[in-house]
Amino acid sequence: MADIRRRMWSVAGLLAAATLSSGLLTTAANASDRDASAAKAPPIVGGQPAKIADHPWVVYLTDAQGNQFCGGTLAKANKVVTAAHCVSGEKPESVQVVAGREDKQTSEGKVAKVTGIWVHPNFQNANSGADVAVLTLDQELPQQPLAVAGKGDTSLYEAGKASAVLGWGATAEGGQASQTLQKAEVPLVSDQECQKAYPQYKSDAMVCAGLPQGGVDSCQGDSGGPLVVENKLVGIVSTGNGCARPNAPGIYTRVATYHDDVQAQLGS
Repeated sequence: MADIRRRMWSVAGLLAAATLSSGLLTTAANASDRDASAAKAPPIVGGQPAKIADHPWVVYLTDAQGNQFCGGTLAKANKVVTAAHCVSGEKPESVQVVAGREDKQTSEGKVAKVTGIWVHPNFQNANSGADVAVLTLDQELPQQPLAVAGKGDTSLYEAGKASAVLGWGATAEGGQASQTLQKAEVPLVSDQECQKAYPQYKSDAMVCAGLPQGGVDSCQGDSGGPLVVENKLVGIVSTGNGCARPNAPGIYTRVATYHDDVQAQLGS
């Protein structure tokens, strides 16, 4: 019914994406699967180019060879919030964070090494919820962090609320990776509508966003990236049924549910 939104491609190559699979929600590929699936990721569909200066907190993750496989959000100078399925089972030395880089083929911004990976203890797979992780970096980055939604931010999750999702990569399902940052605006979807699309949807752990007619969505390669409402991180790209399909909104981790756990990792 749905597929996780994590795949990896060579930043230097920007090769064509492979055809996406659909079916039941699945767990993330392991490191060897990542190597086999390099250069196979379409991210933001129906988006527009975005300026990193306007969104300094959005980052992307690479392996030690510079292959991008997920996105993330700078929530503190040395902390990045991402999806658990992006980094579960990974060693810190196998992951890097790139910040302040709008164009993946440039050397602008900073590349930080990861010194610690915290994965939510309740995470099992994208079906189970708790798809959230926090990375500790080897340095403090100069980019402005993004505030994390809390349990009192219920109004930020109202159906129809305008939200933005950001990432790097393809602009169509099965398309090619974009070398520049993309942004798409989508409304939040009610829990009832999301339940119709995904019987396994868990309203306490997830939130959906998308258009009934499709056409705008996050996709593979965007996993871990931010869903933003009113300058707060409300969601983390997690999963979905294909990309930008009608009546198949994207599924995001409901950040407010895990606010206390995340804040404990941020150190405040």
